[in-house]
Amino acid sequence: MLSFPRLRRGKDNRRVFLVLILHQINWCVNGIIRFYFISGSAEYLVEGSVYPLKKGSMLIMRAGEAHCIRILRADRYERYAINFPLSAFESIDPEGMLTSIYTARELGENNHFHMSGYEDIFEQMCDSSLDSYSRQVKIKVGILRILDALNDASNKKHHPPAENSFEAQMLRYINENLFDKLTVDSLAEHFFLSRSQFGRVFKKATGASPWDYITAKRLITAKEMIEKGYTAKKAAEDCGFSDYSSFYRAFVKRFGNSPKG
Repeated sequence: MLSFPRLRRGKDNRRVFLVLILHQINWCVNGIIRFYFISGSAEYLVEGSVYPLKKGSMLIMRAGEAHCIRILRADRYERYAINFPLSAFESIDPEGMLTSIYTARELGENNHFHMSGYEDIFEQMCDSSLDSYSRQVKIKVGILRILDALNDASNKKHHPPAENSFEAQMLRYINENLFDKLTVDSLAEHFFLSRSQFGRVFKKATGASPWDYITAKRLITAKEMIEKGYTAKKAAEDCGFSDYSSFYRAFVKRFGNSPKG
């Protein structure tokens, strides 16, 4: 049986939508996300990159990419969101050609495409009148159609050089040293800012506090290691957690279950 349980169409009247929550809308864990914007006044943040949204905007995010929507006006906004695992199409595309747009790029780069005219495909995938099996087939076919179109669009798209803003430098430094002994104070000192200044700049760029961002990324990597057969203790140590009990509590809080491995 095909399984894509996290396909949804959403409407929201809230002005503020910036909280990063693992396993919900703002982190992708062990899979990939596609976000399709229909209406509203908003912009999307992915790892410090800011993408203005308009009807037909499509955002793609892979496991571990921090992302959130920033509502600019209190208008209702509508969007579709699909979460699915990278392994979903291994039997069809074992070399990963269709999913390379997710994997063969740096964090926060080339996330946005303008793909107008795809609302009908999303509507078909949300058709609740279909039986479970028919709907899952419809979803998989729809995702394949959109993946193919995204790859065509990516091949024709001009990809600008990597962003080198101050915010991009901060994120790059953290991700390159993610499992080292990091503290907010040491990061602020590295970038010649006070702790409060660093926190404000970081949260404006990502929607998350520095320590929440670091902890979430470490936990996602630890979870992937455990699923590959590493012990929970080894995963915790390799991912920068010096105290296993703290790792255990953080893991349960984020994922809702204990680390097993």
